[in-house]
Amino acid sequence: MNSESTIAHTLGALQRDAASGLAYRVRQPQPVAPTRCVVLLHGVGGNETNLLDLAEGLAEDTLVAFVRGPLQLGPGQHAWFRVAFTGNGPQIVPQEAERSRQLLISFVQQLGVQHGVAPARTVIAGFSQGGILSASVALSAPEAVAGFAVLSGRILPELEPHLASPAQLAHLRAFIGHGTQDSKLPVQWAERADTLLTTLGVEHAVRLYPMDHGISAAMHQDFVDWVAALT
Repeated sequence: MNSESTIAHTLGALQRDAASGLAYRVRQPQPVAPTRCVVLLHGVGGNETNLLDLAEGLAEDTLVAFVRGPLQLGPGQHAWFRVAFTGNGPQIVPQEAERSRQLLISFVQQLGVQHGVAPARTVIAGFSQGGILSASVALSAPEAVAGFAVLSGRILPELEPHLASPAQLAHLRAFIGHGTQDSKLPVQWAERADTLLTTLGVEHAVRLYPMDHGISAAMHQDFVDWVAALT
C-alpha cells in the first residue's frame, strides 16, 4: 500500500527553467529527498495544473514536475503545438512540435541534475498532446528517461526522422492508455503506437478503456502501478 498519507507534499510556485525557458511547478515530498521523478505534460488548451490529480498515488519519494506548454492560446490556455482536426486526421504545425520536443529534452535533463535524480529513475508522461510530446522526447532522447506514458494521445508520424536507434531504445519502457470510444483521437492511434513500439523493440503495455477522450480512474490506477513497477 502506498503511504501517501504519511508524508506531506508541497506544490511549488510557478517558476521558469533557465535552460529551456519553460514554466513549471514541482510537487516535492517533505522532508524526504526525491529519489525518482515524474514529468507530467498537459493537453492542448490546458495548463500545468490540469494533471495534479494524476500525481496522486505515486510513491512518496517522487518529485513531480508539472510543465506548461510554451504556446499561449488564451488566458490559462497553453499548448505544445497548434493542431487542426480535419477529415484527414490531425494536422499539426510541425515546427512548433519540434521546438517543444527540443525544449523538453533540455528541461528533463536539467531537472534531473538539479534534483539529483538519475534518468533511470525518471518518467515523462502526458495527456493527449502532452502524451504526444512524452513519446517524442523519450523516443528521440532515450538517454534522458527510463520510460514514457501516452494517455489518450498518439505518436507523431513526423517524429520518424528523430527516432533513436533500436539499440539506444533497448532500455526504454512505455505505457499506452486509450479510450475505445475516443472521439478526438480514435483508438487506432493506440494500435499504431503498439505496432511502432513493437517494431522498435520497445517493451510496452497497451491498456484500452470503455471511455471517450480523457483519463478514467482505471487508467489513472494502471498508470500509477506502471510507474511503480518501472522506477
